[in-house]
Parts: sequence; C-alpha cells; structure tokens
Amino acid sequence: AAMTAKTPTPPLSCYIRTLNESRRIAEVIEAAFQAASEVVIVDSGSTDGTVEIAEKAGARVVRIDEWPGNGYQKRLGEEACRNNWLLDLDADEVVTPELAKAIRALFADGEPAHSVYELKLVNVPPVGKPWWSFNHSWRRKLYDRRVVRMPEHRAWDQLPISKAKRLPRVDGAILHYAFRDLTQVIYKRNRVSSRRAEDGKRKSKPELIARVWFAMPVYFLRHYFTRGLWRAGTYGFVFAINSAHGRWLRDAKQFEMTLMDEERRRRTDQRDDPEPGPLSKPVTY
Repeated sequence: AAMTAKTPTPPLSCYIRTLNESRRIAEVIEAAFQAASEVVIVDSGSTDGTVEIAEKAGARVVRIDEWPGNGYQKRLGEEACRNNWLLDLDADEVVTPELAKAIRALFADGEPAHSVYELKLVNVPPVGKPWWSFNHSWRRKLYDRRVVRMPEHRAWDQLPISKAKRLPRVDGAILHYAFRDLTQVIYKRNRVSSRRAEDGKRKSKPELIARVWFAMPVYFLRHYFTRGLWRAGTYGFVFAINSAHGRWLRDAKQFEMTLMDEERRRRTDQRDDPEPGPLSKPVTY
C-alpha cells in the first residue's frame, strides 16, 4: 500500500485466463494490481465461483462459451485490455512486491525503453519453500502489443520471439503455484502432452522411434541436474521423473498418431484398389 501511494499506477493491463480457479484467483488479482492499473479475466465457463470472486477483487471479466485454445484465449485477453502495455499471467501466478516495484520503475519516466521484457518464474511446491534458486524459468510476459502479439494457435501461447534472442529482464519474481499435488500435475502433464502432440509439428517416424526408446533418461537428467531439482531432495527426484515423463509422453503420442495415420492410409488404399471381377466362363458351342 505504501508503494502504491508513492508510485503512480502505470498504463499497464494484466490479463489472466481462468477455468475454475477460485482457490487462488483473489490473491493473483490483488498482487497483479500492485503493478497494473487494470486486470482482465478471460473465463471459459467456470462453475466454482471464480467469476464472482474475480469481480469482487476488482477485475473486469470477459466470458466466453468454451475454451478456444491456448494462444487464441490469450489473443482474446489482449483485445479486451484498454492499455497497449500488457502483463500476461496465469491463474496460479502471483506477482511479488519486488517485481511490482520494478515494473512500476520501468514506467517512471514514460513508456519502457524496450518492447518486451522477461520475468522470472519461481515454482512453489505444495510442501516446502519456493524453489528460489533452482528450477526457475524466464518468460516473456511483459510486452507492448503494438509490437508483438500472442500466436493464434491452439497449443502454443508464448510470444513468437526466438529463444536465442536476448531480452532485458526485470528484477523480482512471479511465484508459480503450478500444482496442488502430484495427482493434479500428472493430469496437467497428460493433457498438455496430448495438446502439443496434436497441434505441434510432427517429427519423422525414425526420430520418434529414437526418442521413445532413448530420450526419457535425457529428459530426466535435464530436469534433475541441469535445472537443479536434485537440490529439492526426494521430492525433487519425484518431480524430475514426473516432468521427464510428461515430456516423453508427447513423443509417445506423436509416434502412436503416426502409426494410426499409416493404418488409415493403408485402409484407404485398399478401398481405392479395384476389386478383381469374376473369372469369365469359357463359351461352349
């Protein structure tokens, strides 16, 4: 509150996608208002009171009849915002006071110098402290929609900017309450792997076979050692296996889809082939 009184609210809109997110949405909206002058909720049919809680917290709610896809739903959020500068949040992401202060500082002398900024995403497990120093991500979540927009895509919902391009980063972090327990995260990874297998670029059959057989250990090592989950003890080991399996499922599902496509083509070819007619009987004179 003291920070808000001293620093004017920047011309920044925050949009959040929701579907039955009553558990944390009030906290997410309250934290977003520390940095943004407007919070827009794009809700695709919540039945748990999410809409009522969001409106009570001061957000403007846009209702849609059904989920249109990840990228498409973010596009709806972009269109609904009154400001050109946007903050992209999920319904389980809480802006910390440090990040809110840093975002306000960007607008202290007018519009920020760059059109896109990366924000630090810190995972918060259901038990224990946030993973401040490991397994975090940098996401392009603060941007000017006049320069770049979210992709119109069912699966992909990140700004179409090369990962190799270095972008400025903002101090502070977003706390990501990604899952309530392992049951939920397994469900989410299964759903996401299906979506990305269906809508992502299909790899060749030989590459998919190689990935199905050999990629699982690579995925595990990447999460356990490269991303530092070994520092979270046994729970980090469990989470690394779960993350690796979720990534491997995308390969396995694409391989299955390839086999099913081959089977459909085979059956179509069989139907298209002319069937041999009956043998002509010899004529008797």
